[in-house]
Amino acid sequence: MSRRVSPGRKIGMTVLAWAVGLLIFFPILWTILTSFKTELDAIAIPPKFLFFDWTTENYVAIQEQRNYFSFLLNSIYLSLGSTALGLLFAIPAAWAMAFSPTPRTKDVLLWMLSTKMMPAVGALVPITILFRNFGLLDSRFGLIVILFLINLPIMVWMLYTYFKEIPGEILEAARMDGANLRQELFRVLAPMAVPGIASTILLNVILAWNEAFWTLLLTTTNAAPLSAFIASFSSPQGNFYAKLSAASTLAIAPILIIGWFSQKQLVRGLTFGAVK
Repeated sequence: MSRRVSPGRKIGMTVLAWAVGLLIFFPILWTILTSFKTELDAIAIPPKFLFFDWTTENYVAIQEQRNYFSFLLNSIYLSLGSTALGLLFAIPAAWAMAFSPTPRTKDVLLWMLSTKMMPAVGALVPITILFRNFGLLDSRFGLIVILFLINLPIMVWMLYTYFKEIPGEILEAARMDGANLRQELFRVLAPMAVPGIASTILLNVILAWNEAFWTLLLTTTNAAPLSAFIASFSSPQGNFYAKLSAASTLAIAPILIIGWFSQKQLVRGLTFGAVK
């Protein structure tokens, strides 16, 4: 029997949701506003919110100092490359765990997820040595591999959750009709799981795009993505907050736009299967 929510409680929950949303969005809004301030206005006390001399000189200055588009291209290559590589491994792994489970399947999934709980700095020394010995430092391929590995558990978990909602009888019927493994995966399962795969792609692109720890430590110039672009405006001479905010705005703008237009698909993929 469903419980009716009183109008007062509904209004209260709506106000609370908006308050939390605005609280989360405020740092992004403040960064965008600061990017249009002069350096003096950026450090003014008390802070200037809307009433200041708006300027675009920070965007002109950072483009003159750094080639934004080279960093942008690296971020695109790394995000899409690690996502494509991840799908090649995550789809078969999730398919096997969802439709051919063993008594240890849950343990394997929990172990995979537990690797995300390890501090990244704990693997810094061995990974740096491996990258140096194999000549992968400051290379796109090396970063694609590391981003693929750190996000693979999340991809497998999301796809596994989605695949579990697909009736196994459909795959059995495909086998009876003579479908081989490749046809079963790519001509039967994949078309049915397009929303889940799309959500997984979106989340992995966002995670790879926002990765800063490994991209700052394993790159210098050739493969440096937008996280390195932002960090380059923090120097021993001091933090130039207006220029730093402009660099941050340019770095988050593409992924913010993608996330805004695909939020429904992303939320559906993250919550699918959570409530029966």
